[in-house]
Amino acid sequence: MSALTKLRPWLAAILGLIFTGFGHIYLRRWRRAAMWVLLVLAVAALFVPSGTLEALDAAETMSPSEFTSVLTELLPLLAVSFASVLDAFVIGLRQAAEAQAARSAVDDADDSVAAVSDPDSDAVTCPECGREVDADLDFCHWCTTRLDEPTDD
Repeated sequence: MSALTKLRPWLAAILGLIFTGFGHIYLRRWRRAAMWVLLVLAVAALFVPSGTLEALDAAETMSPSEFTSVLTELLPLLAVSFASVLDAFVIGLRQAAEAQAARSAVDDADDSVAAVSDPDSDAVTCPECGREVDADLDFCHWCTTRLDEPTDD
């Protein structure tokens, strides 16, 4: 498993912590991101009192008990946001596992084809996803991985 594949679920979760839906956007799950954003807006409209968000502006002048009451009013919103982060992390893990399985299948297929194929062929395969790519390109058009790292001359 490559470093990017291992990092992907964590990066999706961190982006989801920054703003609800960013982790799903990073994973290219556009509809799911929109669904989470709409769910957060609906929960905010239905379950969070209207003055709560304005009260956060004056948080530095609040007493600890007032601040605690404001935070308890925000719990439904925080719960939905946390569920979104968890969902993005799980989807990232699932995508990483699927990518690993696809690479294993391609490696197995390459091993069986290697015995039959011409050893002098100019076929270039991506080191990340294992798919065959155009030899004229500097990147894999399937997963956008750079194929030949720039060298310092």
